[in-house]
Amino acid sequence: MPTSQDMTTDPDTGLLDALQHQVAVFARRAEQTRLGGVGQVRNSMDRAAYLLLNRLDQEGPMGVKALAAGMGIDSSTVTRQVAPLVDTGLVKRTSHPEDGRAVVLQLSPRGQARLDEVRSSRRELMAQVTDGWTEEERDAFCTLLTRFNSALSARQSAAVAEGGTEAGAEGAATGSEAPPAS
Repeated sequence: MPTSQDMTTDPDTGLLDALQHQVAVFARRAEQTRLGGVGQVRNSMDRAAYLLLNRLDQEGPMGVKALAAGMGIDSSTVTRQVAPLVDTGLVKRTSHPEDGRAVVLQLSPRGQARLDEVRSSRRELMAQVTDGWTEEERDAFCTLLTRFNSALSARQSAAVAEGGTEAGAEGAATGSEAPPAS
C-alpha cells in the first residue's frame, strides 16, 4: 500500500487534488440542497431518517442491532434516530415473532407512503440535475459513486475495528447504503 509520501509524489497528484476538491464541493452542494427533492416534499426528510426508512423497506423488519450493523453505525445512534420516527408513526415497534421479548422495527404503512413520496421527489431532482446525460452516463456515475461510497465505508469500518471512533452517525450511514430501489 502506498504511503502518504508516495501519493504526493505520484503523477496523479493533480488528479487526486481535483478529485478531493470536487468531493468537497459535492458535499457542500449536497448539504446546501440536502438533495431533498423538488416540490412540496423538498427537504422534508433528513438524511438519517431517509436512510433508516429505506433500509427497513429494502430488508424488512429487524432489530436495532441488525439495523445498526447493516448501516455501519452504533446501536445507540440507531435508537436515537429511530425514536422520532416511532413518535411520528413512520416506524412501528413490534415483538419479534420467535422471541416475544425482543423488539423489531418495521416500516409502518404511513412510513411506507412517506418514503414513497420522498423517493419520488428525490428521483425527480436526480432527473433534473442529470437532464441531458445519457442513460450510460447516469449508470456510470451511479456505479462509480456506489464504488466510492463502498470504499469510504470499508475504510471507516477498518478504522473503527482498529480502535478508532465513528466519524459521524449520518456520514457513516451514508457510506454503507446501497442505492435505493426505484
